[in-house]
Amino acid sequence: MMRALISVWMVCVMSCSAVFGGNANVVIVKTGASKSSMSLAGLTTAGANAALFHKTLGNDLARSGYFTISPTANGTYLVTGSCTDAGGKLSVRCQVRDGSKSYLDKTYSEEGKTARRLAHKVADEILLAVKGVKGIASTRIVLVGNVGGKKNLYLCDADGGNLVQLTQDGAIYISPRWSPDGSSIIYTSYRSGYPDIYVMNTATHEWRRIADFPGLNSGGSFSPDGKNVAVILSKDGNPELYTMRANGGRPSRLTNTGRVAEASPSWSPAGDQIVYVSNEARLPQLYVTDLSGNRKRLSLPGTENVAPDWGPAGIVRCSRQQGHYGIYVYDTAKGKDTNVIAAKDDNLDGEDPSWAPDDRHIACTRTGGHHSDVYILDYVTEGQGDAPVRLTTAKGEWYSPSWSPK
Repeated sequence: MMRALISVWMVCVMSCSAVFGGNANVVIVKTGASKSSMSLAGLTTAGANAALFHKTLGNDLARSGYFTISPTANGTYLVTGSCTDAGGKLSVRCQVRDGSKSYLDKTYSEEGKTARRLAHKVADEILLAVKGVKGIASTRIVLVGNVGGKKNLYLCDADGGNLVQLTQDGAIYISPRWSPDGSSIIYTSYRSGYPDIYVMNTATHEWRRIADFPGLNSGGSFSPDGKNVAVILSKDGNPELYTMRANGGRPSRLTNTGRVAEASPSWSPAGDQIVYVSNEARLPQLYVTDLSGNRKRLSLPGTENVAPDWGPAGIVRCSRQQGHYGIYVYDTAKGKDTNVIAAKDDNLDGEDPSWAPDDRHIACTRTGGHHSDVYILDYVTEGQGDAPVRLTTAKGEWYSPSWSPK
């Protein structure tokens, strides 16, 4: 089979119809209920990097979804101490109290240029100390961008800052996904002229090709233990679901659906099942299979259901309902389906959802008027989560975000 003969439906599912570019900034517009007020007015600053630390810390705490930031010294929780930037060094003393009780009292010393990274760290430590919740401020997001008409992989902090370009060749890149330990990213690229699967080391940016079979190689997704990957290959005819060792090797076939196409696999948290997309029912829908190939269709609302990401809170997906694409979460334990954000709310379609490691936030692409950006969504089952936060705001287009596991 010619490698260039690729299903139009598969290309649409994987690329989600976007081409992108620009530099990432942050706009914070947060609402929500049942939050605690926190004041940073008692944290004094001296120097530009100290001011950056203070601003980043406040934004991180607000974005967590657990706090409102008070502009005065009044708040349920008070952050006090000092942050000084002198001689290229950043010295921080941070105390957190709610009156009589102390939650955190620590000192930090870092290079001034790491002010944002240190703020992310401190924000996560405050959230853990006060709420007992693991934060996401120190995590990162990999995404696909188009700058000046060239598509590449990029990496940024969870708030959109520290944007780094990972690839330089401007080839087509599709569906990057993290390894469980956060050391690698698996993705599909056309850098060879054909769709092959690659793995990149996030520290060195070195890459290696692990699947270049005849036909389509796509949909790479790491198993929870990092030892195996789920992939979509068309080497035996139409695109089918396979598993293989993470370092490459002989694939094991899980589906055999004849003239239909599979796409977008994602492992269950336990690693014993895989959810994937198939057009076996004419339009793309979600199916689940165990590792022996026993599969079933998920009964979900929506004329189309694509781009699943399976986390402890359920399967987040893009679903077409009433003519719009929105982001929905299916709780596999309760059999409950929840709308996180619908396109009809603001005329922006939602695509490419990816769970954050806190199992509360979701990164996704939102598209409207032939323009796409990455947003952060707040998924709270009671429906009281924060409004969507636009992560990428500069000139260009961004899509296919994937949130790091740590």
